[in-house]
Amino acid sequence: MALRDAFTTRLKTAMLAHDAPTVSALRMIMAKLKDTDIAARPKGITAVEEADILAMLRGMVKSRRESVTLYRQGDRPELAAKEEAEIAVIESFLPQQMTDEAIAEAVDAAIAETAAAGIKDMGKVMAALKSRHAAALDMARVGPLVKARLG
Repeated sequence: MALRDAFTTRLKTAMLAHDAPTVSALRMIMAKLKDTDIAARPKGITAVEEADILAMLRGMVKSRRESVTLYRQGDRPELAAKEEAEIAVIESFLPQQMTDEAIAEAVDAAIAETAAAGIKDMGKVMAALKSRHAAALDMARVGPLVKARLG
């Protein structure tokens, strides 16, 4: 099922269950998706693709994690809990992330495949990883590992 359909289906289910926090999070996701679609219109794109939706969701999770940290530092546990609940809803639509061991194996395979010899080949390795594992890989976590292996 496409992500757009999954958002709508899940929203209907949450509304019928009177699950206000989930309804709120899903409406926020759908509003962000609409903004993303509108931002893509000048490029001639009427609806962004699944990969772009996944990137949008990852961005939403990242910003909420930063907010959780700030709320905890500011002694606002109720706001941190609300953000964590939103993170859980958003992450339910993301593919399962690779384990650290699987990431290390993928990095080693990409280095071998591209015959990367040094840090100057990092771009080739990252491109190979993105093309093969984009959905299940957090590129922000992979970058430092690739740099360490090549450096």
